[in-house]
Amino acid sequence: MNLSVGDIVKMKKQHPCGSREWELLRVGMDIKMKCMGCGHQVMLARSQVEKNIRGVVPATEKANHI
Repeated sequence: MNLSVGDIVKMKKQHPCGSREWELLRVGMDIKMKCMGCGHQVMLARSQVEKNIRGVVPATEKANHI
């Protein structure tokens, strides 16, 4: 899966704050993400993140999404 810093991903399960959208802050073997609802940051294994992604908004289209 082609992910890059700045992309917004929609996850299968929602965060306790109610948001499903996360901004990617770091991409590699691990992925660091920031919740678009509350700002909480987490770092997860790439395989775990890719398994739970439901959609991706590329960084180039982010201005139109928000």
